[in-house]
Amino acid sequence: MSGWSIGGPVEIVERELAEPWEGLLVSPVGGGAAGVLVLAGSSGRIMRERARLLARQGITALAIRWFGGSGQPPGICEVPLETFTDAVGLLRDTGARRIGVLGVSKGAEAALLTAVRDDRVDVVAALSPSSLVWCNVGPGRDGADRPYRSCWTWRGRPLPFVPMDGSWTRAEPEGEPVAVRGWYERSERTFAGLLPAAEIPVEAARAELILVAGGDDAMWPSEPYAERLAERRRAAGAGVRLITRADAGHRPFFPGELPSPPSPVFRYGGTPEADALLGAAAWPHLLDALRG
Repeated sequence: MSGWSIGGPVEIVERELAEPWEGLLVSPVGGGAAGVLVLAGSSGRIMRERARLLARQGITALAIRWFGGSGQPPGICEVPLETFTDAVGLLRDTGARRIGVLGVSKGAEAALLTAVRDDRVDVVAALSPSSLVWCNVGPGRDGADRPYRSCWTWRGRPLPFVPMDGSWTRAEPEGEPVAVRGWYERSERTFAGLLPAAEIPVEAARAELILVAGGDDAMWPSEPYAERLAERRRAAGAGVRLITRADAGHRPFFPGELPSPPSPVFRYGGTPEADALLGAAAWPHLLDALRG
C-alpha cells in the first residue's frame, strides 16, 4: 500500500497499479461492500481525485488509464472492452459485492458497452454519454487514424460504428476553441443508415442505469443521447435515472471536485456553476445506486 490519507468521513488507503494497466485503487480502510470503476473521457487521464472522493464515501474505487499507456492503443481506436471487464474482475477480487462503472464522455460510452456485456456490473453511471458507438478518436496500435475504425472491440471483433463526415467545417475562427457538436449531428444525418447497428443496446444490460447530461453540451448532443438511451430502457421495461440540466455542458462535476480549466482546443459548453449544479443533482443518485 502506497500511502494513507484522511479526507472526510472515511479513512482510505491507496495502491498504485502498473499492470495490466496503469491505475490507482483507493479503498476505505477495511474494504468496501461496493466498488466502482472510474473512467475518464478522451483526456486519457487517470481520474485520481474522483476515485478518492468515492472512496471517502466508503466505496472502493479503481481509476485506470484505458488508452495511451503501455501496450494500449495510443488513441481511442479498437480499444478492447475486455480492458473494462478485467477491471470489474479486479474490483470483485477486492471483496466488493456490488460493482459500478462510472464514465464520462467516451468513458461513458465504454461504461455502457461494458454493462451490456458483463452481468457482474450492477450500476452504470454515464456522464455526458453517447447512445451510439462512434469511430476512432486518434490512432490505433498501427499508428494510423484513417480510414475510420471502431473505437471498441469485443472478443477481437470491432463493434459497428458511425464514422465522421469529413465535409464538416468549424464555425469558429482558427485559433479559437471549437464546438464539435455540430460535427456529430451532421455525421448522424450523413450516415443515417449505419445508426441502427451502432446503437448501444442498453435495454440488454442487467445493471441499474444513471444518465447525466447537460443541454448546453458543445462537444456532442449528450442530452438527446441520454434521452434516447432512457427511452430504450423504458421501452424494455427496465429502470433508468435521467438527470439533466438545460444550461450545463459536457463536464459536470461532483461536490468536492473542482471544475476543469477551460480548454484552448474545444468548447465544452455550460458554466462552472451549471456544471456543479448538475453534478450535485446526480451525486446522491450515484451514491444511492452504488450502495444498493
